[in-house]
Amino acid sequence: MAVASTSREVVERILRASREQDTETFVNLFAADGYIEWPYRPEGVPGRVEGRDQIREFLTALANGLVKFDEYRNTVIHETTDPEVVIVEYEAHGTVIPTDAPLHQTIIAVLRIRDGLVVSYRDYLNPLVLAETLASVGNVERRPSFGTLDRSGGRRAATA
Repeated sequence: MAVASTSREVVERILRASREQDTETFVNLFAADGYIEWPYRPEGVPGRVEGRDQIREFLTALANGLVKFDEYRNTVIHETTDPEVVIVEYEAHGTVIPTDAPLHQTIIAVLRIRDGLVVSYRDYLNPLVLAETLASVGNVERRPSFGTLDRSGGRRAATA
């Protein structure tokens, strides 16, 4: 399915799809069992989503209700001595959809790409910005529900 690409090219495509909120392109750049992890996150946000279906479900909830990214600034892509591993730093600028408030998030991500597909994406975002964003939307009706995923892949009720 994937066209032979360097790890850097895959990361560039992931960033473009993320910024443009092109969920299908983003998801299709992942291996079938690929995952996204957030080691630092507020209560109620899952620590990991695994597999294309869970990634698509999570991103659809996010894209349809919480934020819209306008641009990524100061993007630096670091290639490592391991050809599968790429580290990317960037600042995401956008809008919190329910409140129309500006959003500025600083991110460092570590991606492992194998055979042209993402097998792991560790997203080290600033959890304080995300917590403030979630708090700002409070009981706004359009707020997405972030369920946490249990070990069997099922959803549990969110607490945030």
